[in-house]
Amino acid sequence: MSEQHLRVQETAEKENQAEVTREIDLAELAYRLLMSWKLILCCVLVCAIGFGVYSTFFVTPMYEATATVFVLGDSDAILNLSAIQTGNALTQDYIKILETREVFESVKKKLNLPYSYSEMRKMLSVTNKDGTRMLDITVQSSKPAEAADIANQYAELGSARIAQIMAINKPSEVSRALTPVNPVSPNKARNVVLGGILGGVLACAYVAIRMIADDKYKTVDDIRKYTGLITLAVVPVEPSDEQQNNKNKQRAKARRQA
Repeated sequence: MSEQHLRVQETAEKENQAEVTREIDLAELAYRLLMSWKLILCCVLVCAIGFGVYSTFFVTPMYEATATVFVLGDSDAILNLSAIQTGNALTQDYIKILETREVFESVKKKLNLPYSYSEMRKMLSVTNKDGTRMLDITVQSSKPAEAADIANQYAELGSARIAQIMAINKPSEVSRALTPVNPVSPNKARNVVLGGILGGVLACAYVAIRMIADDKYKTVDDIRKYTGLITLAVVPVEPSDEQQNNKNKQRAKARRQA
């Protein structure tokens, strides 16, 4: 047998041994995770409850209200194909006008709002669904009634501003914003689930790190597996008095149950 063939065979054996070692390590990890199920469960519950408490008591709920306007105000214009195409092309211009500072100042003065222009831009969202000439004016606020009032005023005053700037009929109001009942954020159920998942991942990572960091040889098989050495003798360790008492108690309990 040639020297090259021996090297190839030796390399293959090492790869097989490494593969077996990896399989054993995975099995050991699974075993340790199974034995640590109480720790993992506790972490899942603690994190889930923590996220739930945080979402309930420390996060301000936000409410959302939406008003809808039609960008063509003249009812006869619906029959005019040219007017419809013009409305589609100018939808983005209408959105830009609604987001201007002038409209914000009118709404702020009307409702006596305490917000700045930049704060209102974060609260306001004007969107247009594809294929329609409808503009959805959505406002988020921590106060339900305020969200509805701002959305309706933006629809009314913004439509007047569009008619003034574009020299067209005032856009028609399709739907007024209603006072929302349920908050849109935070999503408590989702946060609880995410907290539980995070707790489980952290607990599993803790168990895995402890296993990887533990480099002590606990059995004869560990010595043979990691060093390749053969153990000549094993010295038994005398159990302590406390351990012996525990064993005696367990034996006595087993006898009584039998």
